[in-house]
Amino acid sequence: MSELQLLSDHKRAHVMRALSALAKFLGVYDYYIGLVRNYGLKWSPSIPDSLVLKRLTKVVDSSDMARWVQRFKRALPAFSPLIDLMAASGLRVEGSIEVNNTIINLAKKGRLRDYYEFERQALEHFRFKEKSIRRSKKAFISFVPEEVVMAVAERSVITNKNTIQLRLKRRKIPARMSDLREYYASFMTKYLRESEIDFLQGRISASIFMRNYFNPAWISDLKSRALEGARQLLITLNKP
Repeated sequence: MSELQLLSDHKRAHVMRALSALAKFLGVYDYYIGLVRNYGLKWSPSIPDSLVLKRLTKVVDSSDMARWVQRFKRALPAFSPLIDLMAASGLRVEGSIEVNNTIINLAKKGRLRDYYEFERQALEHFRFKEKSIRRSKKAFISFVPEEVVMAVAERSVITNKNTIQLRLKRRKIPARMSDLREYYASFMTKYLRESEIDFLQGRISASIFMRNYFNPAWISDLKSRALEGARQLLITLNKP
């Protein structure tokens, strides 16, 4: 167990979870917990004070974000629909690219309705759970304006985020795509509760969702507020 103390916080947490599963399988879980306690091991990685302060003082300014979005779109117009998709959904960069490519591939086959529910203007990620519902990310649904989805459908598949980052680097434009996710979370507090933002950004597990949030009336109300917020966010980012 002393070897675990030499690992990084994040690696130690993963190893401890794996050992926990093994201990349960072998029927020695109580013994394992005793070792963890005796060696003073922590399950969660510690967060340095400097990181907390950095997060508290980091502010994603709307005008600054808008300038970056417009600069990005002028330099790489082919990826403009992806940026709007990321901004409207609040998904991670990799997840947004995956959604982007799924939309394009299904649209080419005339099967976009298998993914995008036009009446509700909802991307139903749960229909492709092997891509969207995983251990570390659980995006069930995203409410995205139809015009954004249709603009994506007309583009070409994107290999990965490195393709975009390299092109930005050549043009000396900072890669701030991940800031869009933070901006979404901040902006949408005007329209959604914190738990609702967590749900849409994939931070709520399936069990919590089914127990507390699976309600047709709640989904309908969430849809209207999420779409209104997404439209206003896009207006803010795209206005001259």
